[in-house]
Amino acid sequence: MNHKSLLAFRAFMEGGSVNDAAERLHRTQPQVSRLLASLEDEVGFSLFVRKGRRLNPTREARKLYSQVERALSSLDEVENEARRIKNHQRSHVRILTAPHVTNVLVAEAIATLTEETPQFTATIDSRTRIDIDIWLGREQFDIGISVLPLDDSSIDIEPMTSVNAVAVMHKDNPLATHAEISLEDLIDEPLVINSPRTVMRQRIDALFRKKGASPNIRLETPNGVIACELAARGLGVSIADGFVARSSMRPDMVIRPFSPKLTLDYVLFFPRWRTRTQSVNRLAELITLSAQRVSDES
Repeated sequence: MNHKSLLAFRAFMEGGSVNDAAERLHRTQPQVSRLLASLEDEVGFSLFVRKGRRLNPTREARKLYSQVERALSSLDEVENEARRIKNHQRSHVRILTAPHVTNVLVAEAIATLTEETPQFTATIDSRTRIDIDIWLGREQFDIGISVLPLDDSSIDIEPMTSVNAVAVMHKDNPLATHAEISLEDLIDEPLVINSPRTVMRQRIDALFRKKGASPNIRLETPNGVIACELAARGLGVSIADGFVARSSMRPDMVIRPFSPKLTLDYVLFFPRWRTRTQSVNRLAELITLSAQRVSDES
């Protein structure tokens, strides 16, 4: 497929209009329109429907976009890597992590390394824990942060720190008066809980099964930050990763220790066949120090 047509298609899907796509690509609207029409001819099915003066993507276009975006992102990274090699930019680090870890652990480490090494640059790919498993085999990162388990022969794993799960709720919830929240306290309590495929949910379900009970699920989401935010609004109690909870603090949010203790082990991981640069090693050291400090404070 024509590379320019694919770029025009991505720009249109991201911007929502031919005009916006033209601005993004520094081209004229007629040029972009011709590229989109060429792509439509090439694929052999309709990508757009016209409503008035606007083009709207078809269902087929939306399906195609996910693959086009993935392919072009890979090409973008090839171009970026080539540019870094040409400029001898050995201080660039590609980081793969979850959003809440970025806030709690990575930001401070990056700030410190930037002060130490002014030429340091980084790209931060923020993915949910489920998506990280998918991305491991692509090796489009230099350092990653995640919670165990991780089972992939393409990576080296190094322990970082452990964090305990906590209970999160609105300050007006009657359980907020407790110094500690037990599993028994939550037997009939409406819960805002992680989706079944997440590590946290699997651990929670195991605790309930051991107790011979089932969680009273009111709201469910794969994103722990969203679960905490909903709990902070008084919509239920969430059992959350301690790092997730502390990265989601809201004025009326209450965090309490959870019993029985549910410990999550955080690790750093690296592509096994890629040599680690000095910047990667230093960043790993700084992230580990941040993680240990946050864990000690919790």
